[in-house]
Amino acid sequence: MKTDQDTAAPARHAASGRRTFLRGFTAVAVAALTGCSATDRAGGPSGASPSAAPAAGAPAARPLAPSAYRLRPIGGYGPQRTAPQRLAVRRAPLLSMDFGPDERAMVLTFDDGPDPRFTPEILRTLRRHEVRAMFFVCGEMAVENKDLLREMADDGHVIGNHTWTHPLLTKLTRARMRPEIERTCEVVQDATGEAPAWFRAPYGAWNRSAFRLGAELGMEPLAWTVDSLDWTTPGTRTIVSRVLGGAAPGVVVLNHDAGGDRAQSVAALHRYLPRLLDDGYRLTVPRRRGL
Repeated sequence: MKTDQDTAAPARHAASGRRTFLRGFTAVAVAALTGCSATDRAGGPSGASPSAAPAAGAPAARPLAPSAYRLRPIGGYGPQRTAPQRLAVRRAPLLSMDFGPDERAMVLTFDDGPDPRFTPEILRTLRRHEVRAMFFVCGEMAVENKDLLREMADDGHVIGNHTWTHPLLTKLTRARMRPEIERTCEVVQDATGEAPAWFRAPYGAWNRSAFRLGAELGMEPLAWTVDSLDWTTPGTRTIVSRVLGGAAPGVVVLNHDAGGDRAQSVAALHRYLPRLLDDGYRLTVPRRRGL
C-alpha cells in the first residue's frame, strides 16, 4: 500500500513530554511486514510526491534518547531445539489494498498529526458520514494530544506510526532510527492500549533498516496510491479534484491533518467525502495486517 516525500526538509524542534516505559511487551510477528512539529513546517510535511526529496543541506535530525520499547527477537521463541523463526521483511511498501474483486472500497489516510487545530474537525466529518480512516501520527505531536489518539481509536480509526520527529530515515543510522520509531509506538500504545500495526516512512523514503525495524515491531509498511498534495496548499478545489480523479477500488489516498495550515484539507474532505459515498465507494480501513 504508499510513499511520502517533500521538496523541503521539516523544521526540527525538541520534543517535549515524558517518555512512557513499557514493560513485558512482546511484539507479535507478522506474515509480512511523513516531520512533524508543533509549529508549521517551512517546506511542507511528509506527503510529497514520490519523486520529491528534502532540500540539500538540510540539518541532521536531532538524536533521541534510547527507548525501553522492545524489538521482536530475531531468533523467535519456543523450546531450545525449535528452529529459529525467520522474520519476514518486505522490500517495498504496500501501495494499495486488495479488498476483493467485488469490493468498491478505498482508504483515506492522514499524516503528521494529531493537530488540535485541524484533527478534531476531520474526526467529526468522518464520524458524521460513518467513515473510518488511517492516521499516521508523529510522536512529538501525539504525546501532547493523547486525547485525540483515544478519540481516533474509539471511533474505529487505525493509528499508524510516522516516526517521532519526521526525519529522513535514509540519512539516519539504525541506532538513531530506532528511537524515532519505537518512541512513537510507546505513545500510541500508552494512549490507546494497542501498539500500531502500520508504519509510514517520512517523505516515502524507505531503506532496509526502516523495513526491518518496522517488521521487528510488528508493523506493515504502507505508502499510498493517490497523493492529494494538500501540503502544498493548492486550493480546496484542486485537492477535491485530485482525490476524486484518482478514486478507484483499493486506492490509498494521502492527506495531512498537521504540519502546516490544513484548513484546505479539512474543507476538501467536506466536499469529496459525500461524493465518494454517493458514487458507491466504501471508505474503510484494513481488516487485518497484510490485506
